[in-house]
Amino acid sequence: MRFSLRFNNDLAVSAYPPLAQAAEQAGFDQFWVSDDLFLRSVWIILSAVAQATSRIQLGTCIVNPYTMHPAEMAMAAGALDELSGGRFCLGISSGANDFLNWIGITPERPVAVVAETVRSLRTLFGGERVARQGDFPRGWTPEAYMRFPTRQMPIYIGAMSPAMLRAIGRIADGGLPLLFPPEHFATAMGFIQEGLDQTERSVNEVDVAACIWCSVSDDRQKAEMVLREKIAYYGHALSPLILRQLGVARHEFDAIEPASVTPAMLRIGVVGSAQDLIPRLEGLVGMGARHLSFGPPLGPDPMAAIEILGKEVLPRFRDA
Repeated sequence: MRFSLRFNNDLAVSAYPPLAQAAEQAGFDQFWVSDDLFLRSVWIILSAVAQATSRIQLGTCIVNPYTMHPAEMAMAAGALDELSGGRFCLGISSGANDFLNWIGITPERPVAVVAETVRSLRTLFGGERVARQGDFPRGWTPEAYMRFPTRQMPIYIGAMSPAMLRAIGRIADGGLPLLFPPEHFATAMGFIQEGLDQTERSVNEVDVAACIWCSVSDDRQKAEMVLREKIAYYGHALSPLILRQLGVARHEFDAIEPASVTPAMLRIGVVGSAQDLIPRLEGLVGMGARHLSFGPPLGPDPMAAIEILGKEVLPRFRDA
């Protein structure tokens, strides 16, 4: 069993190195940070984390090829992998439509664009020249190759839609499917398996992280409030598949306040004490999850949440 933590890029840069050190000490395997628009750059955050840790893997969760050219992704990934001593994982996807719309971008052909980006990155990481492999990005020439050595860093794909989930199975080294609610894992893995069936790979060759939202605290009221705030902020960006799974209509998230988050919406994540989390995590493991990934808001005190998870949750599932 593997374990990871995921953070939004909404904290001060100085907050992440201590959190990563605590995660490393608690036994987590990976530390992921998002790159949402108009917040702090994930590359700066993970550079600080890389210099404060020695074992834990670091990853982007996620970057997208519409706002960052694949050549620049390769440059930043190679430099961060070098800085971290080979601990970097590159998480990519197409990005959330609603957020990209803020800057006038409508992501067209998202699955094809992500697939072409993965192919280009693997070519670059292998020290080869990128021959034109598709319509995105346009304009590669024989001069499109890395000028410093890089390794084939693991590429994870973030996904909510069926098509992107299938892409995890077809082409990715790992997957970051958002599970809202956690019980969505069975549905998500069905689509990932469809992608695997189109190749000669088995599910054991792809590190699928069961990405859940959780808010952990012995004070349930405080734990619920921070999860309500997260749901109110991100709810409008959920995919139709996930909304159907929850039985919630998109318009219910329009201009919603945290206090208006309904019990059905709250089931997007897992909230409460460690003992509250364990039954739903056992359900995930029973469905075949082999990598549990705990995501924001984590709790009213993220550092305390890491300690609770490390002491009371990880040991229970370590040998599962």
